[in-house]
Amino acid sequence: GGKLRGHDVAGLRVDVGAESMLNSRPEGVGLARSAGLHVVHPTGAAPYLWTRGELRRLPRTLLGVPLDADDLAASGVLSDAGLARALAGLGAPLGPVGEDLTIAELVGRRLGQEVVDRLVEPLLGGVYAGHAANLSTRAAAAQLLGPTPQQSADQRKRPVFAGVEGGMWRLPAALAAGAAPAEGGRYDVRCGATVRELARTPSGFRLTIGPTTAQEYVEADAVVLATPAPAAARLLRGIGGRAAVAAASALGQIEYASVAIATFAYRAADLPAVLAPEMAPETAPEVAAEMAQPGAQGPPSGFLVPPIDGRRIKAATLSFAKWDWVRDAGRGAGPGGEDLLLLRASLGRHREEATLQASDGELLAACRGDLADAIGLVAAPVDQHLQRWGGALPQLALGHLDRVARVRAALPAGLAVCGAAYDGVGIPAVIASAHAAARAIAKPRQA
Repeated sequence: GGKLRGHDVAGLRVDVGAESMLNSRPEGVGLARSAGLHVVHPTGAAPYLWTRGELRRLPRTLLGVPLDADDLAASGVLSDAGLARALAGLGAPLGPVGEDLTIAELVGRRLGQEVVDRLVEPLLGGVYAGHAANLSTRAAAAQLLGPTPQQSADQRKRPVFAGVEGGMWRLPAALAAGAAPAEGGRYDVRCGATVRELARTPSGFRLTIGPTTAQEYVEADAVVLATPAPAAARLLRGIGGRAAVAAASALGQIEYASVAIATFAYRAADLPAVLAPEMAPETAPEVAAEMAQPGAQGPPSGFLVPPIDGRRIKAATLSFAKWDWVRDAGRGAGPGGEDLLLLRASLGRHREEATLQASDGELLAACRGDLADAIGLVAAPVDQHLQRWGGALPQLALGHLDRVARVRAALPAGLAVCGAAYDGVGIPAVIASAHAAARAIAKPRQA
C-alpha cells in the first residue's frame, strides 16, 4: 500500500497516510473506480494559511503561484511591500528557462521572495515535505514553465482533489482482492516478505526472500522494483555489472524527507463553534472573525503553515469539514452517542528530521499546542494517534530527470523501476510510473 494506510482512531477507521489524490489526472480516480470504489470529492470548505499571526484565506494558486491579483490582495497573505512586488510580476510567464532552476529561483525572480516564503513553500511542504530552494522546477513543478500559469473556467469548476469513501487506504486492499491472473497464470500476493537480494540468471532473475534462517528463492522472467530509491539501489548492486552499479549510485543520490501524521478525535461539543457551527455550542469570536473573509464557505477545510512562521506543524486538515464521509462516520460514534469530529496535523520537512526526534506523546502535544494557537482548540481529544513515515517523500532535486533517465538506460532487459522517486510523487503519478514499468517489461530491450 505504500503510503496508504488506515488506522482506528476512537473506533473510526481513517487514513493515517495520504488522504486524497489529484482529480486533474485520470490515473488515480480511474484505478479506484475500476476497483469498485466510490470516488468522492472534498466539500466546499475553504483552505487557509496560518501566517503572519493569523488564519488567512488561501488565494487561488498553482503550486503557490497566484492566479488572480484581486484574490491575492484580498487574502492578506502578503505584506504591502510583498503584494506590490508580486503584482508587478503577475501575468508574465515564469519560464521557459534554458537550465533547470529551483522553484525558488524561478518564482522568486519574477514574483518576489515573499511569494516563495508564504505561498509556494507551504504548498510544497504539503506535497513534497520539501523546500522550494532544493526542488527542481522541471521535475517537481513543470506546470509552472511555459505560458503564464492560469486556469480555464472548466478547470476552476473541476474539483482539484478526489478521495475514496471510507479512506484512500481501501485502494490497495481492493486492488489485491480483485486482481485476477491471466489464463493459465498464477497470481500470488505476499505481504511482509522481505526481498534480500536480486541476482541475474541465464533465463531472467532470482530473488532471495525471507530471513537467513529460512530463505526462499523465487525465479522470475522479469522484475519491477517498486521500492524507495535506497532499497532499489541495494538490490541493483546485487545483479552485478558496471551499468547496474552506476544506476545504483545514481539512485543513492536521491534524498528523502521524513514526516509524521497526527490524528485526533474530539467531541463535537468541544470544538469552537465556527469549526462545527451546527454541532458545537461555544463561539470563539476571534477565530470567527478570521474565518469571515471573502470567499470563505462555512468552516475551513484546514490550513497550511509556511516554514518562515516557525511553527512545529506544517499543515492541519479538518477532516470532518473536508470530507462528508468523515463527518458522517463521526455522528453518534462517541461515548453515550455523542458526535465525534476528526482532524489531523502533519510535521516534518526535508533535512529537518530533528523536529521528529521526540516521543509520540511530545509530538502529539506539540500539534495540540499549535492547534490551540491557530483555531482556539484547547480541549483534550477523545483519542489520538501518531503515524511516522520515515524516508517517506523523495526530493526531486536539480538534475533529477537526467538522473532518472540514466538509471533507466542502465537497466538490463526485463528489469524496470517505478514509484515516487522517478516520475513524481502523488498517487496518480505513481500509478502512471507503474504503467510505464509494466510496458517496459512487456517489451524488453535486447540485453
